Amino acid sequence: MTRDIFTEPDLDPNTLANLGPLTGMAGIWEGMAGTDTHPVSDAEGLTETDTYLERYELQPIDPQTNGPQYFYGLRYHVHIHKPNEVETFHDQVGYWLWNPVEQTVTQTIAIPRAQVALASGAGVAPDATEFTLHAERGSTMYGICSNPFLETAYTTVSFRITVTINPDGTWSYDEDTVLHVEGRGDPFHHTDVHTLHKVEEPTPNPLASV
Repeated sequence: MTRDIFTEPDLDPNTLANLGPLTGMAGIWEGMAGTDTHPVSDAEGLTETDTYLERYELQPIDPQTNGPQYFYGLRYHVHIHKPNEVETFHDQVGYWLWNPVEQTVTQTIAIPRAQVALASGAGVAPDATEFTLHAERGSTMYGICSNPFLETAYTTVSFRITVTINPDGTWSYDEDTVLHVEGRGDPFHHTDVHTLHKVEEPTPNPLASV
């Protein structure tokens, strides 16, 4: 029997009530003490660690369907800069998606260095307070795609992020992006760690207010 890949389910339009493990992330968040470790030139010592300030906006979207498959999710924008500096240190946009049937959390990642990624974690319970997502170079399902310069000079081998929803209402992430830096033998672990504090509640998704 051919499976039905076209029929869409009737879904509750109230995304905020159906985010599962992403519930504790909805809203606008700020943090003042992120830690980033990244590669630098041999003359600079190979590795540099910076403190950063971050604003992380996560707003609910209406439920999305791929035929019978569906997601509840949050659209996000991350803006990061260093203390006492005006220019952007990192900018990122995408979606956090929850599939309650498959019990998966997926993050889409796009950064303005001409690089995108799709990371996912399976077996995540609706009430989970910690989950980990992965993406691997070369995968056609949960993978990483880079422009030619990044692909050769800073080859992204893998990406991992662990999210923890904390009892005090904050949430934290721990990221590890494994790079192969041109001219160096050992892989480099580009890491980012931060805890974010809510500064504004989320805005209900459009259909939920109809």
